[in-house]
Amino acid sequence: MATEEFCESYLVVDAKEANLFNIASILTCSTSFLNTKSFYEEQSEHVDSSIEDIISRRIIIFASMLAQKLLIWVEKPLALIGFLIELWLNLLSSNGGFLRLVINGILGKVVKPEELSKKFVTIVGELDQRLTLDASIRKGDERYNQAVSMMAAKLSYENKDFVKAAIQDQLKMEFIGFYKFWNDYQNQFTTYATMFQDALDPNLIVVAFRGTEPFNARDWRTDFDISWYELKDLNNSKPIGRIHGGFMKALGLQKIKGWPKNLEPQPYETEEHPFAYYTIREKLNEILKKNSNSKFILTGHSLGAALAILFVGVLGLHEETLLLKKLEGVYTFGQPRVGDVSFGKYMLKLIKDHDVRYFRYVYSNDIVPRLPYDNRSLFFKHFGPSLFFDSFYHGKAIEEEPNKNYFSVVWFLPKYLTAFWEVIRSFILPYWKGKEYKESHTERLFRLFGLIIPGIAAHGPKDYVDITRLGTEVIPTIINNE
Repeated sequence: MATEEFCESYLVVDAKEANLFNIASILTCSTSFLNTKSFYEEQSEHVDSSIEDIISRRIIIFASMLAQKLLIWVEKPLALIGFLIELWLNLLSSNGGFLRLVINGILGKVVKPEELSKKFVTIVGELDQRLTLDASIRKGDERYNQAVSMMAAKLSYENKDFVKAAIQDQLKMEFIGFYKFWNDYQNQFTTYATMFQDALDPNLIVVAFRGTEPFNARDWRTDFDISWYELKDLNNSKPIGRIHGGFMKALGLQKIKGWPKNLEPQPYETEEHPFAYYTIREKLNEILKKNSNSKFILTGHSLGAALAILFVGVLGLHEETLLLKKLEGVYTFGQPRVGDVSFGKYMLKLIKDHDVRYFRYVYSNDIVPRLPYDNRSLFFKHFGPSLFFDSFYHGKAIEEEPNKNYFSVVWFLPKYLTAFWEVIRSFILPYWKGKEYKESHTERLFRLFGLIIPGIAAHGPKDYVDITRLGTEVIPTIINNE
């Protein structure tokens, strides 16, 4: 593994280069020994930490590497399972349900869904089938931008033709583009984003990053990648903090070069292999040149939420003052932790200096905002308030969501009781709040899975869409992370 030259403090692990014996050695071998191996490279003050902290860190790194290795092994079968499930669900919807599918099968008239067409829906789309905004939420309403943001975040999981049709035909907005981006570390396309223009406010551009696809092992590997880098400012003098390596790689971190302000003009980078941060930054600058009144919002769900807020951090790193001033707000849903306390302080100052509104929504027991683990040996911390909503969609702004690390004996029973209530609620909500809140059979099965692992079903898009419609209004206030 090549030494990272763009920073002095880092931890880089590579599950592809490790076998099970290598992964087990993380628990028992010294850092100096591990640094001689191709799968591990560390340069940080953690090397001289207490024995207790080292053991705690090693256990977490071991778990991360093991999870990534398992994901490498199951990548193809997981993708096949996902394909079959989505094909079956689309067969049902294309033929009008199971009974009609059987009849069409007998008559030889089965309608076969075409993958990557404007009618083919992913499992995420099946969990929440709504494609329009709540009619009661209008432009100027404080809830409007959050509603548009969550709908954009949900749509970003779908294919290009579906997204374009939904934006134009359902949302009645102007489609700008659907993009796929290169990951320099995985040597493949891993990141997707959608851009469109608001119809009610032609000056507002929405940029939505795709989150973790349920059956995409590469996305899950990005989430579980425990690598981190401590970045410095443009003058290479003052550290801005340690940041999650997997998320930065997905956003466009360059091997050896890190985050250069401008990429060297090489055809494979600018044409065949575009990088998320640089491409979106260029697109936004082009729009601003044509219309100086334009503003934009950034949004995403899950992994997409992490990319949205990190995009702001890199803009600050590159001193992109104009774009930061034109940033209307950042709306993240189910966002994982992305950096340490120092990075949090850097981001809070950046947000305050440029008057950027940052809305970090967390629903109930959603497991993802509680990852990576937050303790002194691993250092990951949220920054800014959590706009937390319980299972009744009552919201409040708090410094950290309850049960911040998810795995807690105290919260064991409350989590299961909430998951049980969410199953019951799925049947009564349409009678309670209206027929538009009726849940699909797929979503109800997902709720049942939540009885096994509470917090997984809570991460789905359905509850986050409902937050924008049924949730009490919550105004975030800056909370200083110490």
